[in-house]
Parts: sequence; C-alpha cells; structure tokens
Amino acid sequence: MSTISTHVLDTSRGRPASAVAVALEFQNPDESWMQLAHAWTDEDGRVKPFFLVEDNLGPGVYRLVFDTEAYYQGLDIECFYPQVTIAFRIEDATQHYHVPLLLNPYGFSTYRGS
Repeated sequence: MSTISTHVLDTSRGRPASAVAVALEFQNPDESWMQLAHAWTDEDGRVKPFFLVEDNLGPGVYRLVFDTEAYYQGLDIECFYPQVTIAFRIEDATQHYHVPLLLNPYGFSTYRGS
C-alpha cells in the first residue's frame, strides 16, 4: 500500500509553514476529483502521521491541495496564489510518495522527496 506525506516550508520566512490546510484527492475515471483526506500541517510544517485513508492507495492520479491564502492571511501577508495544487501519479503502489511544497507569497516549487 502506498503512503503519501508532505511538508510545507515558507522560504520567505525561512521556517516551516504551520496550520496550512491540505486536502488529498484522487482523480476518478471520469476526471472528477474525490477527496480522500484532509489535514493541517503541524508546527514543523508536516502532516503527521501520513495521510490516513480507509482504502489502499493504488495506482492513479492524486493531488494535494494547499490552502495558502488562509495561511498568509493569518500572517497578515498578501499572496498571489490563494491555493496551490500539486497533481502527481502513483504507479508503484508499494512505494512511499513524499511531495513537499516550498512556498513564498509570490511563488512555489515542489519535487518528489524521499
């Protein structure tokens, strides 16, 4: 069974982004999306434990949706991207997938971590 984890680093502040709402979604065959889990990042910018879902995460397309607007509003900082969505494909259902988000008010980047 695959597991998915994430963490968010606020590169403009040089620290983890805590209390960021994150949703994990799965793409259905009709290309609609189904939410599997919802969580918030902790003080270390991580969702712990890994996203908990009732069903095994098999092959397919998933996405993480980060509510960046609420995070920056809480800091009284204006941001350009109110939401960051990262779609990715799981092909090997036995692997762990770590999908970090490096964030600032006017940009973001991501990569497949370990």
